[in-house]
Formats: sequence, structure tokens, C-alpha cells
Amino acid sequence: MNKSLFKIHSWAAILAFIPLLVICVTGSILVFKHEIDTLLMADKVRVTPSSERASMDQLAATINHHHPDFEIVGWVLFQDEGRADVVYAMEKGTDEWSYLHLNPYNGTLLSAPMPHDHYLTDWLLELHYTFLLHDSGLLITSLFAIALLILGITGLILHRKFWKNFFTLRWRSRLVVYFSDLHKLVGVISSPILIILAFTGLWWNISSFLHEWEEHADGSEHPVMQERLYNSSLSLDTMLTNAESAIDGFTPTYISLPREPQANITVWGDVPTGNILSSQYSSTVSFDKNTGEQLANYDIREAGAGAKIIDTYRRLHFGDFAGFFSKIVWALLGAAPLILTITGVTLWFKRRKQRARAKAKKQKILVACDI
Repeated sequence: MNKSLFKIHSWAAILAFIPLLVICVTGSILVFKHEIDTLLMADKVRVTPSSERASMDQLAATINHHHPDFEIVGWVLFQDEGRADVVYAMEKGTDEWSYLHLNPYNGTLLSAPMPHDHYLTDWLLELHYTFLLHDSGLLITSLFAIALLILGITGLILHRKFWKNFFTLRWRSRLVVYFSDLHKLVGVISSPILIILAFTGLWWNISSFLHEWEEHADGSEHPVMQERLYNSSLSLDTMLTNAESAIDGFTPTYISLPREPQANITVWGDVPTGNILSSQYSSTVSFDKNTGEQLANYDIREAGAGAKIIDTYRRLHFGDFAGFFSKIVWALLGAAPLILTITGVTLWFKRRKQRARAKAKKQKILVACDI
């Protein structure tokens, strides 16, 4: 069994190590996406909080006034009061999403609408989960997420007795011995996290791909934004207030406005659950896009175990459930494939050379015996 697992582990690593390096290294960087954005463009992503936010209706009117060729389709309301709002918009006559930054306290537009891969960390995000190949990239990265799952699981099984020599690093031994110890040590420590990252990433990619496939299986293209798809007289402020009243403890974190004719308005939000893994988008309240009437609400606290588990995938993937500490751990262990690749590939080639030498030696002995 161990021999077969070792072969599976080795070949999965050899075939997938370059794409996995791209996925894992970019993922480790993106754990600190906002911190990097703050260093590179603080004037766009950070604001000075004042006593209270401006009216959502006034903010929306400001955006519509300055960018009449765009329609708002999404609005991120960060729980960090020092972060600028991110507003997603579609340019009329296209099916492309852009986004801008907005100061929610004084209504100042901090950036013009830009494509979702315009800034450095956005480009890295696209590279991370699609290899810059859009929808088809979701499937490709899913295959490598499966490879990472296989590597993590087979590695743990192969080294299931790791505790016997857990922290053993034979520094003064030959390079192959030291690399073997280092590979086992880093692999055992990082594998549980890598398995979590691989599984949650795979879940998101497959879910996104299936959603796209289901909506456009008949060959139809993404709807082109031509006009506002909801009643302009509806008040965002009123809907946010109603959403807060609909679910006890509800804090709005995202507003989804219609981008397709059949869609309604949905307010996503956070609720107190006592679970640090519960996401900030765990619950929803939806409204009719024409009348503003409340249609339904979904409280994660009333959901089944399956839904609650799936809701944890976001924080488990981003590693932000315990603040800066968990983000550091996730970034370091998420980048472990860098060390695992160097040590693993070196060991693989060394073993192949040793086998080749042994085979050649055996051939010489056989030839000598024949003579």
C-alpha cells in the first residue's frame, strides 16, 4: 500500500508542482491583500471614520451622477470602519464588471470604475483561481486543487507515524537525508492546512463553474447591461433598515442589485453566532426590485448543519478567523509547497539517479556472469 501511495504522491507532485506553486504562493500573498493595497494605494482603500456614514441613497446618487454610463450591481459594506466602500458597477452596453472606491462618510469618489483585475492584488487574485483564463480557468485550477488534496492526504498517510521523529533534522547528514527530514517535517505541519485550502478552493471553483454552466448551458451569453433593472425610487437606506429589523443582530455587509432581469435585491450580512468561523455574508434578506417589499430572509442560525459548515469555508480559506495571527499562520503554511517542491523534486531526481545506477550495476554483473 505504501509503495502505491508513494508513487501516487510522487507523480502528482511532479505533474502539478509548477501550477501548485503559482496557486499557493499567490494565495499566501493574497492573505494580506488589503494590507498590500494599503501600502500601494492607501488613498483609495483607507478613509478616516467620522461619526456616521452618509446616506446610502445620497452615496448612490453621487455615483450615478459622476458615472451615468454605469449601473451599480454590488456594494461592499466593510465592518472595518476605516475601509473605503467598494462598489461594483457594469458599464451600459457591456457585460463586464468594474469597481470603484468610495468614502462612505463624505461621499468622495476615491477611484474611477476599473476592471476587476486592474490593480496588482486583483491581478494576482485572477491568477490564483483562474490562471487568467476566466471560466475555463476555474476548471483547470480545480484539477490542481484535487492534486493538492491528493498530495496532502497521501503525505499524511505515508508519514502517519510522524510523531516518532517529528522534529528530527539531520543537519550534518548528506543533502538527500536532510531534505528528506525537512520534507517530512514541513509536510506534516502544513498538510492539514493545505487540505483545507485545497478543499475549500475546489468547492468554490466547482460551484462557480456549475453556476455559470447552469445559467448559460443553452449557449446564451451573459446579459448585457442596458438600463437600471430596479425601481429608481426605492430607498437603499430603507431596505438596509428593514433588513436589520428582519433578522435579530443582522449587520449588512453587501448589497446585491439586479444585473439580470429576473434578479431581485438582496442584502447580505453578518449575525452573532458564537462561531469564529461564521462568515460575514452568512445571512440574507431579499426585496422585490420593483416594490421594495420584503420577499424572504435567511438566518444562518436557523440553517442545518450542512449550510453552517459550508458557510465556514470562506474564513477557513482566507484564514482571517483569528485576526492577524491566523493570517500569518495561513500565509506561512500556505506557502509551504515552495519548500516541499524544492525538497521533493530534489529527492525524486536523486532517487531516480540511484535507481539508474543500481540498474546499470546489475546489468554489468549479469554481463560478467554470462562471460
